[in-house]
Amino acid sequence: MTPAGPEYRWLLPSAVVAPELPGDRCDRSRPRRTVRDWVVDTLAFVCAAIIGLLAVDAMKTPGYSETVQAIDLLAGALACCTVWLRRRWPVGLASGLVVVTIAEPVASGALLVALFSLAVHRPLKPTVAVVGAAAVLSSVLQPVVRTDPHTGVLANAVTGTVMILLVMGWGMLVRARRQLVAALRERAVRAEEEAALRAEHAQRLAREAIAREMHDVLAHRLTLLSVHAGALEFRPDAPPAEVARAAGVIRDSAHEALQDLRQIIGVLRSPDEGAEDRPQPTLATLDALVAESREAGMKVTLDSRTGDPATVPAATGRNAYRIAQEALTNARKHAPGAEVTVTVTGRPGDGLTVEVRNPAPVGDVPEVPGSGQGLIGLTERATLAGGRLEHGPTPGGGFEVRAWLPWAS
Repeated sequence: MTPAGPEYRWLLPSAVVAPELPGDRCDRSRPRRTVRDWVVDTLAFVCAAIIGLLAVDAMKTPGYSETVQAIDLLAGALACCTVWLRRRWPVGLASGLVVVTIAEPVASGALLVALFSLAVHRPLKPTVAVVGAAAVLSSVLQPVVRTDPHTGVLANAVTGTVMILLVMGWGMLVRARRQLVAALRERAVRAEEEAALRAEHAQRLAREAIAREMHDVLAHRLTLLSVHAGALEFRPDAPPAEVARAAGVIRDSAHEALQDLRQIIGVLRSPDEGAEDRPQPTLATLDALVAESREAGMKVTLDSRTGDPATVPAATGRNAYRIAQEALTNARKHAPGAEVTVTVTGRPGDGLTVEVRNPAPVGDVPEVPGSGQGLIGLTERATLAGGRLEHGPTPGGGFEVRAWLPWAS
């Protein structure tokens, strides 16, 4: 079954307005008829009976005996009753009525209804075409076998042929319309499902972006808290000045972490309100990041060769800042005491390159818990920005993070 041309065996009249798709009825050999279906079937039976009575009335002549009339009425009644079975055996019923109609004109109404149902419920294949051709032939033979005293043979043959062609054409039109409605409804259902999947995918991407931003913002602050708290724990005999300095850094880092967390929560609550009041880091604030790291006891060397940092696009500068921030955080955790070099180079058209290197740490490095998602997030951030990021150990046992970001001229 394809959306372009589904083949539904049971295209009942209610299939046009039913809430369920005909394809959903595959678990039942016969769908349940609705009131609409019963009304249509009753009207079809009545039309077949009326046409049959008109045929009987047209054949009344002085030589029309009561016995022949009774046989015709009985045959017509049986033919009309078979109309109720036209959906179950459309081909067999139409074929049988084609043969009966040659000798019994009273079955013409039932034949027209059967041909209409055949065109609705079966595609135009050789079988249906053969039945239609046989019906046209029977309309030509009928006035020869049972001559109508009121009209000629030619007139009867032409009228019967035209009626058969009109009925079958009407049936094919109804079938095409019902198929179209069913296909459009199926497409609508699939479109709703795809829209739900797209919405779910968008929500997942939004959650990942929020998680990445929170990691980039808070990891730096919380690492400062961890480093200085650990220093106080392992050096309880430190001079009061160093203890006070470490406590001040812990307090300031906690305050900054809370401020960053409030900003992120504010973005989530009202993403369109007050956005201009929430400053975002750029390349110009990289000096402040380095100064903050130095205050925490790190040895950081900044080498910026971009001229005026304010000329760097805001999005590019923000990504460069986050990359440097995460690299400094990792160096502080995994190579404490090592000198870190941050190099920023680039110009419009050539792109912006950020390199963060640190040598191998001296002595034993305390185990610091980590999720390992920071560098993965940086790689994804650089890729989404149209750049690339590489990281790994250096030959001397150190570590290097190198990122390239596009800088439109």
